[in-house]
Amino acid sequence: MRELDPERGASAASTATGGQGPAEESPVQVRHDPYRALRYRNFRLLFIGIFLSSIGEQMVTVAIGWELYDRTRSALALGLVGLVQVLPVLCFSLLAGHLADRQNRRRMVMLAQTILALCSLGLMLLSWLRGPLWLIYGCLLIIGIATAFNEPASAALLPQTLPPALYANAATWESSAWQLASVVGPALGGFLLALFRGATPIYGLNALAIALFLLLLALLRLPPAAPASLQQQEAAQAEGTLRSLAEGLRFLRRTQVILAAITLDLFAVLFGGATTLLPIYARDILQVGPTGLGWLQAAPSIGAVCIAFLLAHLPPFKRAGRTLLLAVAGFGLATIVFGLSRSFWLSLLMLFILGGLDNISVVIRGTLLMTRTPDHMRGRVAAVNTIFIAASNKLGGFESGLAAQLLGPVMAVVGGGLGTILVVLCVALIWPEMRRLGPLAPESQAQPAEPLAAQLAGQGSAESTVPRQL
Repeated sequence: MRELDPERGASAASTATGGQGPAEESPVQVRHDPYRALRYRNFRLLFIGIFLSSIGEQMVTVAIGWELYDRTRSALALGLVGLVQVLPVLCFSLLAGHLADRQNRRRMVMLAQTILALCSLGLMLLSWLRGPLWLIYGCLLIIGIATAFNEPASAALLPQTLPPALYANAATWESSAWQLASVVGPALGGFLLALFRGATPIYGLNALAIALFLLLLALLRLPPAAPASLQQQEAAQAEGTLRSLAEGLRFLRRTQVILAAITLDLFAVLFGGATTLLPIYARDILQVGPTGLGWLQAAPSIGAVCIAFLLAHLPPFKRAGRTLLLAVAGFGLATIVFGLSRSFWLSLLMLFILGGLDNISVVIRGTLLMTRTPDHMRGRVAAVNTIFIAASNKLGGFESGLAAQLLGPVMAVVGGGLGTILVVLCVALIWPEMRRLGPLAPESQAQPAEPLAAQLAGQGSAESTVPRQL
């Protein structure tokens, strides 16, 4: 059934009421539409592209780990993969955020994705020729650099594809795309490794997925920047790079709710890294072997996907701060139960719940970053968030491994869960703004913003020849 395009509908409403259109959209907003964000062409294209590129990224992770271990039989060789990719993220993300607030974000993402595709083709050639390992790590290092510049620009680009009222719905669908890719990608990568008896074709398929993403990015029809944003960009040209970076950090310090959400995620992941120890649990504690390990590793992502679809169909959060604190506390509690469990099915259930609760945190944090950050600072704030995520993931794995070595795996996991709950209590006490946080979108964003509607109205003639249908 053909439906009215929401982007065109916003334009028509704005034109009919002389610029007061958003107030007239209330009948459309009464009924909650879980697929509202996907009805916007720009977001739909970006969503599909993120999903394809994430599947390719997950397949390459499986392929590179298999190939390096097959060639070296060294655990250190596998550890270096994460190291050479995370160091550039820690070193260059702030600069990337600065550039994302100064340059065209779509072009920046396309350039980074092009470099990722070329590196994937380089890995394919090295795999086929069985090239030297230092060149493989060189490609991985460049991949890390490209990722450092891609993440802030991509995060800042997403809010440009739809009105502010739909940021929470968009964050939910973006998270579900990544989580679903985390389930499909490794499974598909393992299947292709067995089918082709090697990793070489997987790198080529990843390059193809990136090429499709680039095509989708080229098809985006983004509205021009609002006049206020242009003035802010002109004023920013006079700032030096260091002053610009410092301004991004000062903004986070002033915006306590965002700082609290990022800090909460950082320490929750740092202490609650139970997934790092899954091989030990599968072999020595639950004794379920490789097949059981595969299910244990997939359970958090499956739980996250299920919760993402549930969140999309539920009304927006009324008390987002309390929900976030309870979700992270529940994450810690599920981690404790998993650590103490000797039942495979109970452990599987706890990992499922753990992944779902973590996704609630991801959605709320992602929505806060979009709704509470001015457009001219989104790149820098996203860069800080990227650094926090990279640091917590890698350091969390290291912390879990070290604690397991010193205290044993059970005490390491249980202690991590207790530490997560303690972090929740500290955040709730240090940042009372988080406890009081209500709906994620401010009242002024309850309907699609008028400037965006006006911008889309200006695009009507350019887009009228392209019929759009969901």
